[in-house]
Amino acid sequence: VADALSDLLFTYSADADQNLRDEGVPEYAIHRVGNVMIDTLLHFRERARESTILGELGFQPKTFALLTLHRQSNVENPERFASILDALAQIQQRLPIVFPVHPRTRSRIESFGFTERIEAMSNLCCIDPVGYFESVHLQETARLALTDSAGIAEETTVLGVPCLTLRENTERPVTITEGSNQLVGSDSDRIVAAAGAILDQDRATDYPVPELWDGQSARRIVAVLRRGFERR
Repeated sequence: VADALSDLLFTYSADADQNLRDEGVPEYAIHRVGNVMIDTLLHFRERARESTILGELGFQPKTFALLTLHRQSNVENPERFASILDALAQIQQRLPIVFPVHPRTRSRIESFGFTERIEAMSNLCCIDPVGYFESVHLQETARLALTDSAGIAEETTVLGVPCLTLRENTERPVTITEGSNQLVGSDSDRIVAAAGAILDQDRATDYPVPELWDGQSARRIVAVLRRGFERR
C-alpha cells in the first residue's frame, strides 16, 4: 500500500528496484540511494569503538562469536529453538559465544525448560541486552555473528564480519549475494557446518559491500527531494 501511494521510492539495492517494478511502480519514481541504516553505522563507528564492553567481558577482538536471537519463528518454537541450542553447544566448544539475551528469549528459555542446557555451555556468555554502540563494537570485533536479525546481517556486511542468519529467508537478500551473510536456518548440522567452514578460513577474507552502502544515502535522498521541489 505504501509503495502504491508514494510518489518517490528510495531503495537500497537492485533487487529492491526490481521488486517495485514487479509491483508496477513507474521507473521515474524509483531512486536507488543506498542504505540509510549504514549511514548511521558509519557515522557512529568511531564512537562505538570507544566502548569498553569487550574489556568488561574479558575478550580480545576476533576471539569470540556474537549471537542474537529474538524472532518469534525461532524463540516461540521449542523444536527450532532446541535445534539452534544443539548447534551452539558444538560451536562454543571451539569458539566462545557472547549472547545478549532478549527479554522474550530469556522468558522462553525458562518456560521451555532450557535453562540447564544454557548453563551447561561453559563458553556461552549470556549477558543483558546492550545498547547500540556496544552492539556495533561487538559486531566489529567478533570473529563470527550468528543472528536472526536482518539489521545485524546488514551491519556485519559493511563491517566485513561473516554472518550466519538463523532463518530460512531474509528481507535483505543482497547481504548474501553481495555481502558476508549466509542463510542457514535452524538445522543444527547445517549451522555447525557453516560456522566450521568460516572458522577454517583465512581471517583476512574480503567480502563485497553492496553498491551505495557508503554512508551517503541521506544526502542522495535530499538531492532527489530538492530536485523535485525545484521542478515544482
